Amino acid sequence: MSDPGFWNDAEEAKRISKRATELKDAVDTYSALRNRIDELELLWQLAVDEEDRSLEADIEAEYEQIAHLTEAKEIELMLSGEYDANNAILTFHAGAGGTEAQDWTQMLLRMYTRWGEQHGFKMNLADILPGDEAGVKSATVLVEGKNAFGLLRPEKGVHRLVRISPFDSSARRHTSFSAVDVMPEIEDDVNVDINMDDVRVDYFRASGAGGQHVNKTSSAVRMTHIPTGIVVQCQNERSQVQNREQAMRFLRAKLFELELEKREQLKENIGGQHSAIEWGSQIRSYVFHPYNLVKDHRTGVETGNVQAVMDGELDPFIEGFLKQQVNQKVGE
Repeated sequence: MSDPGFWNDAEEAKRISKRATELKDAVDTYSALRNRIDELELLWQLAVDEEDRSLEADIEAEYEQIAHLTEAKEIELMLSGEYDANNAILTFHAGAGGTEAQDWTQMLLRMYTRWGEQHGFKMNLADILPGDEAGVKSATVLVEGKNAFGLLRPEKGVHRLVRISPFDSSARRHTSFSAVDVMPEIEDDVNVDINMDDVRVDYFRASGAGGQHVNKTSSAVRMTHIPTGIVVQCQNERSQVQNREQAMRFLRAKLFELELEKREQLKENIGGQHSAIEWGSQIRSYVFHPYNLVKDHRTGVETGNVQAVMDGELDPFIEGFLKQQVNQKVGE
């Protein structure tokens, strides 16, 4: 970076500067954590030597904070995938079941929004299709922040809800499904070949709440990639140009994910392994009745505090999945 010609290539200079900042932050965080551990050891030794139990509460409190920070850094080390550090594109789709499934989809949208806000991510609602009577049929959220995709990728799959339906006058128990998809936002320097002749672009008025300009002009944008049938849309930005740019980012991410899936499928075919992904193969169940339980079917992680989970307490499930992946790699 001290080279006189460093800024001749602005994009490369920006990339290197960003990487340098990340490395500096990592070193500084480690050094600060190491210093706190050393100071805690000295305090503990002092308390033992002086037989001073008045320091016990301070020592325990500091130990808990250090343990929490250490575990958080350990989770970061598990995010070693090529795109784990990227922003994430989070999409929701209600399953069969009408209003019941659409209400469940809105509950999931709120749950992930709360989780993102608690972790300091910027949650940008790019598109939402309201339900017929209540809830949400589909929604797209751009989650901006370091490691957003790495932390959210364990959440991809079908989520199942069991509860007494508030929409059923007979108070019967209902089971609802909603699909959550997670994609990394792809940087412009990643080559994704898109022939715009294959893309149909439609403009329409935004259907959700918004300012005067949003709902009075055809600012919303829908893009259909004809060869694959992929459809993306954005309607929550202020202008048509902004919505078009955002929709293009979503389309690039969708096509990139499709290419990765093709490569993975080719590997499985060569290896003789086939894994069906079906609508009924939920990754997690949320039971509100006849008992309270949220259980991840992949890892076995579960909790009876359903309300905390719905308020965004998802870390045990995310960390359980990441740790399982690490253990599987070690076993291989």
